[in-house]
Amino acid sequence: MARNGTRNKTRKWTRRALLAGAAAAGSAIIVRPTLAADYTFSQYHNQAAGGTLHQNLTAMWEAVRLETNGRVETTVYAENNKLPGGDPEALKLLISGEIQFFTLMGGIIGTVVPVAEVQQLPFAFKSAAQAHKAIDGPLGQYVGQEMAAKGLHLFPVAGFDNGMRQVATIPRPITRPEDFAGMKIRVPPGQMMLDTFGAFGAQPVTTPANLIYDALKTGKVDAQENPLAILQGFKLYELIKYVSMTNHMWSGFNAMAHPASWNALPDDIKDIVERNVAKYVRRQRQEQAALNVSLREDFVSRGLVFNDVDQAAFRAKLPAVYASWKEKLGSKCWALVEAEVGKLG
Repeated sequence: MARNGTRNKTRKWTRRALLAGAAAAGSAIIVRPTLAADYTFSQYHNQAAGGTLHQNLTAMWEAVRLETNGRVETTVYAENNKLPGGDPEALKLLISGEIQFFTLMGGIIGTVVPVAEVQQLPFAFKSAAQAHKAIDGPLGQYVGQEMAAKGLHLFPVAGFDNGMRQVATIPRPITRPEDFAGMKIRVPPGQMMLDTFGAFGAQPVTTPANLIYDALKTGKVDAQENPLAILQGFKLYELIKYVSMTNHMWSGFNAMAHPASWNALPDDIKDIVERNVAKYVRRQRQEQAALNVSLREDFVSRGLVFNDVDQAAFRAKLPAVYASWKEKLGSKCWALVEAEVGKLG
């Protein structure tokens, strides 16, 4: 294997052109060593450049550069650098080795590794802290094993935080499940999302994260669901009118690597990277939690209308969803999550 992030220099020119075009299309932070690096990597993620994820990934790879004396050079791309295929395309590039590091929510990883969708079971985790405990423990270890079987390396402490997800709408607030009737809501790719909002009577529409603003502005969708920080990062507060605090799912970003690229690293570099991933995951969790708490007051000052909801009415619509996903995820995975959150369904 070549001592850089490209394991196959004869790869198809279309892939090379895609990545080159993406690099020209968006902003990136490049961590530059003082000497030529032994290993050069690409780190992709789907969040805005001003967000806590981008800031901490950039700081993380700078720390790795310093601790390896410049042996590792990593370019961090925000918003997947506007890859035409969004998250699903970036995930394919990670599996193929065209990019070496990627962070992504479990629901989208679930298109390749079904058990990863367990991270987004509706109304399962009561808080981000409860989700962190689960994914840092046996449940996360099991998901990592399943990911390894599908060509993905998950770090031991991997869960960067996005936060609890809320529903933001244009036409009306959501106070009960019936308010979703006929509403077009943007969701990320993943069957769990489709099943959940379908059970509420909504019409789920999938789009990449960096296209949510356009989807709302053009009327392609009437609503979207995300933690409050996403409303800020992508300036969605300019368009939406109501925020319903549903806390319907936890959302995070799994820190992953291309296995062959990872396994080719010397043990000393692996140790440095793993230690810094864990350090900056924990730091970013704290920063994201503080941000999500502070934003409600800010958005109210901008004229957004907030309401809290009674979760019981929404959970009452989900027995069939829980039954279906218990079968899809398997008894072992279901037992691991119920050990953390209590009985579901």
